[in-house]
Amino acid sequence: MTPRRVRLESAGNHVEIAPDEGGRLASLVVAGEERLVTAPPADQANPELRWGCYVMAPWVGRVRNARFGWNGRAVRLAANFGAHAIHGLVTDRAWRVLGTTPAEASLACVPEDAPWPFTGLQVVHEVALGPDHLALQIRLAAGAAAMPAAVGWHPWFRRPDAGDIVLTVDAAAHLVVDGEQVPTGATALVDGTTDLRAPAALGDRRLDHTYLRPRPPAVLSWPDLRLSAEFGHTVAAVQVNTPPEGVCVEPQTAWPDAVNLHGLDTGLVTLQPGEQLIATTTWRWSATA
Repeated sequence: MTPRRVRLESAGNHVEIAPDEGGRLASLVVAGEERLVTAPPADQANPELRWGCYVMAPWVGRVRNARFGWNGRAVRLAANFGAHAIHGLVTDRAWRVLGTTPAEASLACVPEDAPWPFTGLQVVHEVALGPDHLALQIRLAAGAAAMPAAVGWHPWFRRPDAGDIVLTVDAAAHLVVDGEQVPTGATALVDGTTDLRAPAALGDRRLDHTYLRPRPPAVLSWPDLRLSAEFGHTVAAVQVNTPPEGVCVEPQTAWPDAVNLHGLDTGLVTLQPGEQLIATTTWRWSATA
């Protein structure tokens, strides 16, 4: 059966959303070119995490050993990335379409059967396509119990067939990680390969780094298009991952493994019952000179 799609259009550009495949953006065509990785790889683990643009909630990145303590309570998550739990509860679930117009869509996910003891949470994703931009908003609402919360986006931008992507992320520091890419709690100043404060051609530069306190916007430039990723004040970090198959630039409201990094300013928040965490990003584009 062909997966269900919701299509948005504006000024010759279009977005396709896949409600049954993690509610992700499955395609973004701007100026006649596809800008996202549109299919999962056939030869890698966790293929559902390696394409499109999906929402991460109620945590982002890895949680070490799929466990953490919270207010004296031991919480055990489902390990879905080696020994760790990664990218939250909603990446592989069906989302409900709340409403659509020709250029806008609203989707919701309530992961009721997920291994998460803080029941009743709901995630809403608002998608609005304009002639020169794509506006995205996540609203994470707590259920009947107070809970730790973080959200973010994980886009897989497509590398061009010819030429390179140039990336700018205006941040002076990044997290230090261990051999399994889990933060240790230490930070380091950007230097050489990790310094993206000035426009940097990616080439074979392989990054998987969490950039701290970034100043918006992050900017990606293809040979024909400049995309400026603006984000709101709740964004505490931008994760950059640059494997050969794509380029990920991920605004997120907290650090990976924030639930285990007690006493640090990770951006993690506690939502009381009924409270919401709201994050926004807008991708604006123009032709590259």
